Amino acid sequence: MRYLTTYLIFLVTFSAPWFLDLQALPTTENLNVRYEKGFTRIGVILDQTSRPGKEAKVAIEIAIEHFNNETDHPFVLYLQNSRGKPIHAAIAAKELVDEHNVKAILGAHTWEEASAIAEVISESDIETPVFLSLTGTTPMQATNQWPFFLESVPTQSAQMNAVAAILHSWSISQVTLIYESSHLASGSAAIISYLSQALRQTGGTLTYILPLTFGSHSVSAELQILKRQQRKVFVIHTSLELAVSLFQTGNKMEMNGDGYLWIATNAITDLFHSISSAEISSLKGMIGVKSYFPENKQEFLDFKKRFRQKFRHDYPEVDQDEPGIFAVQGYNTMRLLKQNSCENFDHVTPILETTVEIVHVIGKGCHSVYWTEGLGFSETVNDDTNGATAYSHSMDDLKQVLFPMQPWYANRRHRNLAESSGNRMRVGVPGQSLFKQFVNVDFDNKKNRTVFNGFVIAVFDEMMRELKLPYDYFSFNGSYDELMRQIPAERFDAIAGDVTIMSSRHEYVDFTQPYTESGLEMIVPVKSRLSNQPWLFMKPFTAKMWWFIAAVTLYNGYIIWLIERTHCDYLRGSIIEQIGIIIWLAFATLFTLRGDKLHSNLSRMVVVVWLFVALIITQSYTASFASMLTAQRLEPTITSVEVLRNMNVTVGYCNGSLVNHYLKDVLGFKSFKVKSYNSTHRYAEALNSGEISAIFLEVPAAKVFLAQYCKSFIRTGETFKVGGFGFAFPRRYSWLSEANKALMNISERGKLKELEDAYLVSEKCVDDESSPNEDDSLSPRSFSILFVLTAGTSTVALFIYIIMSFTEFKKSNPEHANLFEFIRDHMRRSSSVVVHADSPTHPSSDVSDP
Repeated sequence: MRYLTTYLIFLVTFSAPWFLDLQALPTTENLNVRYEKGFTRIGVILDQTSRPGKEAKVAIEIAIEHFNNETDHPFVLYLQNSRGKPIHAAIAAKELVDEHNVKAILGAHTWEEASAIAEVISESDIETPVFLSLTGTTPMQATNQWPFFLESVPTQSAQMNAVAAILHSWSISQVTLIYESSHLASGSAAIISYLSQALRQTGGTLTYILPLTFGSHSVSAELQILKRQQRKVFVIHTSLELAVSLFQTGNKMEMNGDGYLWIATNAITDLFHSISSAEISSLKGMIGVKSYFPENKQEFLDFKKRFRQKFRHDYPEVDQDEPGIFAVQGYNTMRLLKQNSCENFDHVTPILETTVEIVHVIGKGCHSVYWTEGLGFSETVNDDTNGATAYSHSMDDLKQVLFPMQPWYANRRHRNLAESSGNRMRVGVPGQSLFKQFVNVDFDNKKNRTVFNGFVIAVFDEMMRELKLPYDYFSFNGSYDELMRQIPAERFDAIAGDVTIMSSRHEYVDFTQPYTESGLEMIVPVKSRLSNQPWLFMKPFTAKMWWFIAAVTLYNGYIIWLIERTHCDYLRGSIIEQIGIIIWLAFATLFTLRGDKLHSNLSRMVVVVWLFVALIITQSYTASFASMLTAQRLEPTITSVEVLRNMNVTVGYCNGSLVNHYLKDVLGFKSFKVKSYNSTHRYAEALNSGEISAIFLEVPAAKVFLAQYCKSFIRTGETFKVGGFGFAFPRRYSWLSEANKALMNISERGKLKELEDAYLVSEKCVDDESSPNEDDSLSPRSFSILFVLTAGTSTVALFIYIIMSFTEFKKSNPEHANLFEFIRDHMRRSSSVVVHADSPTHPSSDVSDP
């Protein structure tokens, strides 16, 4: 047959009998390698400038020499150097097929070279040779496209499964892949596919992919972007040279240690044996997955001795002569040909890899544990099927083996793969929030720093405490839309403020789920309300009014006492007795008119006027108090939006919010009927004055406003579903799902309700019922004429009494007829001791009226 329609191969595992048991290779019962004139022509295409190519070349030559000594059908080797160029690999394949008529071609450690060789073979007009590829990044469709294409080494799917198992063990769900985009780093598409599938099986996500080119000057710039985006977990699939450069650059940028995790694929770790201890130490802290083969068995130790001798002979300029996985794979591929050179095969079985070595770079060396498909992690690997190995599904159980010098891993609860003190998030905060209860930005002169406080800040602090991400607050004094645009401008990494979630803002930021109730509420004044305060009986009059009543009453009582005391002995006595009499007269005459007990027309005049005024005051008090007791309770003046529209009144809203658009576009209010305000005090003034009939506030703001003005206003009508407050992050932010989870935890454990009560609901009511209200209580202004009337009458009576008494004093005492003597005599008589009515010294009470 010129073309073989299908080739089936069961390659031996690397642990197969006879040789090394080095790596799992399926056996092949039928391999169509024909002999001509007693020998078999084999072509090998390798990049002999690379370490994998050099190792495979030496191993294949050792295998040829060894096998030819044991067989009557020797191999003839045609060796070609691709120099790492796919075009050179294609030219070499053309020469091997057309000129040397080889029956099999081995080689190609990169997919780019392998696909170039396969294309040449597929276009050959002569008998098609078998192609045994040494690349581990072969796309799944390759064997279907080219039936002669055989995978002689395992694919990297098991390696990526091990990476996913590591991440899952540490509860890491989001990862960034960094791969090399040049042809030297093969199979980037295959790696992306393998890693994505592996992560999906463990619940993880490949959130970001970064292609890099070795020698590019943008490595530090690209890492700076990752650092700013708070990306902390990286899987690296590059050449060893780029990996070293990348990791060292990350170290300089403080992107290592506690807070970052770097996981290298076997494209890097399989070459650790080929670099010096100094180069290894430059990768300190890196974790990697590595191809596993048993290095301590006698078969490998014998092979190692021969390999080192020949490698030093062929490549004296290379310092490191240890064989690695590439030497093992090259030797086993040749052994496969030798064992099956006289047989045919029907189909191909992909090679499976079941065990992966996991290495952690510490100092100048590495510590290792192992992961086996379907079993989990283990400290050792038993190549004897009867051996007993303890497996675990968590790497935590192997922490002392893999991380003996890593204190951050000693206790998983204190491990933090998301925090780095050298990389703090810049969080923007609105500096001019209308409601200080939400966000309050103030400068502390004593501490010489800006202080951020409020409900929103407290919730953000709780969320970030759960995420364990470091951050700093920065005030921003522009509009809220301008604040949102600072994230794509890379000035801020997040926004913590009373920011409403809006569809238009999703164009340049992503929001967390709302952490407040979402909705829009209408607030209107109340008609009246009933208070059950213990001092409610005082409320009909203001405090000033009560003081005026007391003062006028005492003044009138004094005038009556002064006039009547000359006629009534019981109005005299000591100073204390007379003060009590004055108070008694003042308040007794307020409630009753005892004209028959008064002896002077002047005192009767005072009492009549005062009783007239008192009657009006008491009746006013009774009416006001009765009105308070029968008033309706908390009834809104307007009950719905439809009523507002029909009344054609003006409404208000919070300045700078989305409510303006909602009122006009959804609720149908005309533009000139909508006003904005920039303080809660202005809201209250406008509502009380009738400037507006209602205000519309989002639910969180409505809570604060009603907490402040608990007596005068009330929410009414339906709640309109809009927005809600959320924290803003960059688009496709890798930690967004974790932030939402943290908010849910805060809510479920009651912390969110606790903060809301502390910052919003507990706001002091500035118009509390315990405080007198000038609009409801009567003041002296309402009775000013009456107070002037009664006080004036009493004063006139006082002057008339003084004049009459002085005139009478002059008649009875002509020799001492001066004002001073009159006052002294008057004071003496006022302080005289009251005597019994039967006493002979008792003066007659039957004195005619003046």
